[in-house]
Amino acid sequence: MVLYMMKYVLLIFGLIMLPATAVSQVNVLIVYDSQTGNTGLMAKAVADGAESVEGVEVLKQKTSETTDDDLMRANAIIVGSPVYNANVTPEVSRFIASWPFEDQPLKDKIGAAFVTAGGISAGEEIVQMNILQSMLVFGMIAVGGPEWTQPFGASAITGEYPFDVDSSDEIDEQFLEKARALGVRVAETAVKFNK
Repeated sequence: MVLYMMKYVLLIFGLIMLPATAVSQVNVLIVYDSQTGNTGLMAKAVADGAESVEGVEVLKQKTSETTDDDLMRANAIIVGSPVYNANVTPEVSRFIASWPFEDQPLKDKIGAAFVTAGGISAGEEIVQMNILQSMLVFGMIAVGGPEWTQPFGASAITGEYPFDVDSSDEIDEQFLEKARALGVRVAETAVKFNK
């Protein structure tokens, strides 16, 4: 009888404590377009940063692979684009234009941006702001990088000295570090909002 009572008490205690200790999974969606592979490298660095945060699951994929269900499951959405005539690529523009708008299903999701550009002052900050502005229209909460040196997200220069690269599988480490830092910041913010 005493053993039965102890099991019963432990079961009740466990059920009472479950909601207080259970942490729901936070989903971070990283969506990007990559023409030469550079934005894909940045996306991987953003994903590495986000995955380093406990309780976070990351889905990284190209815009063409992303569904409305992916958007709905995500607690945070990070969009990446190459700079294309001082704007996002047509593919990223189509992707954002396809987001569900009726009843604001993306409202209060965390949003962030990262970009790659061939040259210094090629429009990186304008493109980041364009992505963030679109997110604000959908009612999302825009998040920048963790430092004043990356207030709009993360960006990389790939085609102008001293940052020019010889192949599409390399980016200066300082830009990859900013991408990882953005991933961490967004994931940590999403975890805080999901408590």
